[in-house]
Amino acid sequence: MAGKRPETEWYAGDLFGEIYQAEQAPVRKGTTLFGLLPGLLLCGVASLAALWLSDHYGFPAILLGLLIGLALNFLSDHPKTGAGLDFAARHFLRAGIVLLGLQVTLMQITEMGWLPFAGLFAIMAASFAAGIGGAALAGQSRYSGILAGGATAICGASAALALYGVIGKDRLDQARFTVVLMGVALASAIALSAYPALAAMLGMSDTQAGYLVGASIHDAGQAIGGGFAISDAAGAQATIVKLTRVAMLAPIVGLVALWIGDGAQGNRSASAGWKRFALPPFIIAFLALVALNSMMGVPLAVADYGLTASKTLLLLAVTATAMRSRMDLLLDAGWRPMVPVLTATMASVFASLIVVMLAIA
Repeated sequence: MAGKRPETEWYAGDLFGEIYQAEQAPVRKGTTLFGLLPGLLLCGVASLAALWLSDHYGFPAILLGLLIGLALNFLSDHPKTGAGLDFAARHFLRAGIVLLGLQVTLMQITEMGWLPFAGLFAIMAASFAAGIGGAALAGQSRYSGILAGGATAICGASAALALYGVIGKDRLDQARFTVVLMGVALASAIALSAYPALAAMLGMSDTQAGYLVGASIHDAGQAIGGGFAISDAAGAQATIVKLTRVAMLAPIVGLVALWIGDGAQGNRSASAGWKRFALPPFIIAFLALVALNSMMGVPLAVADYGLTASKTLLLLAVTATAMRSRMDLLLDAGWRPMVPVLTATMASVFASLIVVMLAIA
């Protein structure tokens, strides 16, 4: 019918837009599990391929899922895959972030001591500031710097996804977001190999090496794995430091939401002002699990299953959303969105080295 919006228009090439337009996207009438199945199966097969390659070649599964999804983006044009890919990208993403709350307790944070914690806060602040500064140097918007700096400071791809949820696609297009996400994943993969070797070259103790790895590697799994690759003591230290960074996800996302506002144009009524102070629901759920874990102590087996489920859901979400990207927009974005990732990563490792040398015995 002339003038009618094609059914796939809301889905094709709309990378991570589902976070921002969750309330605006049309509801597909009659969508059932059977209707979701083609897209979910496609996403699942691609994610399994990423896991297999990660297991055999040592690359991060998230990065491989992103690349495989980009290679298969033409499949999102098929009308039968849109609903399932949209469901995976939107709901699996949020569920994966929420489940990260099972890995953090307030006791873990207090066990660090005030001086290492203050040093960690300084490292995160340096990463955040360097991301914003790198964006300015490269002629990118401050939102690109916020995204790169926040992802580097907190927990890599998970933080990037959460931050983009409050930034929105009207302030940072999906193509530039994709480039930043790829850069963060790649930087984390390089750091996993380079930083333990750097710690050994500098003759660091296990405590110092664990702190360095936990404070500067973006991805939580890679940071913890890198610590245990050095020693059990370094792994334990890296785990505490990294999970402390993960615990900062909710407050930093909330502060960013307060700082940048809702992005709407025109004057809003005073009654709507409270919305600027409201956290996204999935961040509230994340905090609720942190509180539950802190008060009751989730069994270790449950926490392990939660971590596996979280990583799986995030992989599925990244793979699904990458399938919906437009390669022409990625090519148009160019290399400049990578600059904030580079500056934030360099600031993170240099600040971590300074803190380790001055404050960690």
